[in-house]
Amino acid sequence: MPLRFLKAILRWVVGLFFGSTILAVVAFRFVPVFVTPLMLIRCCEQVSEGRDLKLSHDWVPLRQMSPHMPTAVMGSEDARFLQHHGFDFEAIQKASEHNRKHKDRPKHGASTITQQTAKNVFLWPSRSWVRKGLEAYFTLLIELCWSKERIMEVYLNSIEMGDGVYGLEAVAQEVFHTSASELTRQQCALVAATLPNPRLYSSAHPSSYVLARRDRILREMKFVTPLNTEK
Repeated sequence: MPLRFLKAILRWVVGLFFGSTILAVVAFRFVPVFVTPLMLIRCCEQVSEGRDLKLSHDWVPLRQMSPHMPTAVMGSEDARFLQHHGFDFEAIQKASEHNRKHKDRPKHGASTITQQTAKNVFLWPSRSWVRKGLEAYFTLLIELCWSKERIMEVYLNSIEMGDGVYGLEAVAQEVFHTSASELTRQQCALVAATLPNPRLYSSAHPSSYVLARRDRILREMKFVTPLNTEK
């Protein structure tokens, strides 16, 4: 009896997990993502550190963003975004070879924009096999249920872009005193240059390293296939 009961509980838990996660991914295909686990975690960190609570986030549709921004993040983060189905195995292989040959240098990552969206919207910021496994699961679901335009829209609205700043509209207003739709090509490249670590690198006060990354991204943008931002 106890074993049968445990099996029933396990089936119920597994069914609830898959049912709720699939429903959430389908819902977010249409519904704006107004808050993410990372936003809540950062708020808790601010409170625990005795700092003022800050959460700057304004959702805007992709068509109301500068068309340069998707091109900038593809040039910076995921050049094959429009070709792969959630995982860029070519980039994974190159990153693996680099990390093996240069163990004394910072490790190269190969997370795609879809993987980062899965982490930002559904998961927490840590490095563990459990998190990576769930990230892969949500990545597959997102690629199955969402268009590339929707993935980019959610990504650019949910990603951390500064201390307490999330999404393109918020960083456009706070740093450049304009709207997401009015950002220039250089400003978009500058924002993209900070994304590896937006709490360390600032688009408001860019270091020489960030400016060099911006210039490289501007060059990369010339070779990126533009995303259709009118959908």
